[in-house]
Amino acid sequence: MWATTWDRRHDAAATRSCALIPLTFVTLRSPSSNRMEQPEVPSPTTNATASIDQRIPVLHAVTSDDIILRSDFTDCVRRVMHAGGPRVAVHLRAARFSARYLFDLACRIAELQDETGAWLIVNDRADVALTSGARGLQLTSRSMAPADARRSAPHLAIGASVHSTEDAARAVSGGARWIVAGHVFETESHAGEKGRGTEFIGQLASEHTIPVIAIGGVRPEHVAGLRAAGAHGVAVIRGVWYASDAGAAVIDYLSAHGAPGGR
Repeated sequence: MWATTWDRRHDAAATRSCALIPLTFVTLRSPSSNRMEQPEVPSPTTNATASIDQRIPVLHAVTSDDIILRSDFTDCVRRVMHAGGPRVAVHLRAARFSARYLFDLACRIAELQDETGAWLIVNDRADVALTSGARGLQLTSRSMAPADARRSAPHLAIGASVHSTEDAARAVSGGARWIVAGHVFETESHAGEKGRGTEFIGQLASEHTIPVIAIGGVRPEHVAGLRAAGAHGVAVIRGVWYASDAGAAVIDYLSAHGAPGGR
């Protein structure tokens, strides 16, 4: 199993302490490494919206428990991050794994950030995001509020997942730097549920100045229309991780994002 191989190849790394440090006391920064440094993302309360727009990746590749368990997962992550560079973010999302397992995995992915310019964003677990050197944290409806996360981890770029205009308003008022909004189109994970549509993205983009990332059944051919509606970018699961070539899939989405017809 992949987890066993991980432990065997990284005995030295496994000996380090993985105890999660209270967030209010964390000041992890090695003088010999820049891995823990976070990008300077302007506060949404400033007039630097254009700068925020430029820094937040436009393609967010979101994982799941099943994806993480694949034997080729780390190789696939490397291809995704190299293909997308600073325009792509890998979202480490896994509900069934222990904090130690996520921390070890996040540390390994975080090392690719300086090499590729791509982002690692950890979903829900602020402690893992902060201590692993991830560049961002994605909050869900089960997570702490954005305002609380910002107090605990002021140097992390923080996004929030939203499913309504009310969710979006709360996320923005709490200091989220971007919102992931959906589901936009029908997906296998929401079978039988009608998507909220491009109009939902357009409404959020017209009401808020922070980047709106559209998620839910998004394929490359949808990207231009979502961009025209005001989306900053898109988030995908199957479109990247279930593709025969994840790196090529990233290029397809990014090419669509830069095609004529977008904002």
